[in-house]
Amino acid sequence: METTSKLKDLGFSQYEAACYMALVGNHPINGSQLSKISGIARSRIYDVLRSLISKGYVIEVNTGQYAPLPSDELIRRLQRNFDKNIRAFEKEITKASQRQDFEYVWTLTGYDTVMEKAKEMIEAAQEEIYVRLFPEADRHLSDALVTAEKRGVKIRYIAMGEIPERFDIQVTHPEHENLIKTIGGRSFDIITDKREALVGIFEAGNEDQAPINWTRNQWFIIANRDSLRHDFYHCFLEKTLDQNQDLTDKEKEIYDIIKTDN
Repeated sequence: METTSKLKDLGFSQYEAACYMALVGNHPINGSQLSKISGIARSRIYDVLRSLISKGYVIEVNTGQYAPLPSDELIRRLQRNFDKNIRAFEKEITKASQRQDFEYVWTLTGYDTVMEKAKEMIEAAQEEIYVRLFPEADRHLSDALVTAEKRGVKIRYIAMGEIPERFDIQVTHPEHENLIKTIGGRSFDIITDKREALVGIFEAGNEDQAPINWTRNQWFIIANRDSLRHDFYHCFLEKTLDQNQDLTDKEKEIYDIIKTDN
């Protein structure tokens, strides 16, 4: 039963979870009846009941008759205990942690896992977000980016394809159509507040196994953020040198902002 496995995740033993769930649907009942319903041997059922009673999750309402703590109250207690343990652990780990002069680069895999981390970074950003996305990733993250801009976060967006213009500082990469073949997949880059980077390439046909790097390593972040800044220049140079076109007033404004955005 899925609910039983979730209780195990919350600190119940397998027998405690089975016993509590059996009581939820059948109470008050005696130990013999509970043994049959839960599948726990009679030789074990009373030890399990004593354990649950000691934790305050079960009560003996009459002699030999048992009932569970109401589910809403159980949830409140578990939440309260969880929050208390997290706060205590936070204090302990802060004391135990050594000073780090650098941050490691971690690898995330799984498309959904990466998108979840990206949304988390975007939602936590307070000052700026540099981002370079293909349309597939944009569909997952555009709402979070728009929301971030509305709360005052500066968005610097490089679109790797036909993506609606949503932000004041947004350009379309001139070689996006060829890059998938050139690099073997779709690049993915998010830098938030000069503090976090999530970058990599979703390999074509192997997106869910592609390694995407996440880090707070400052040298890594500086290098990747600067790479994104120079992609803006790439867009402008391609237009002026390869197409022999003048920049629009809007493009000149973006150029001036990116040039001073150190």
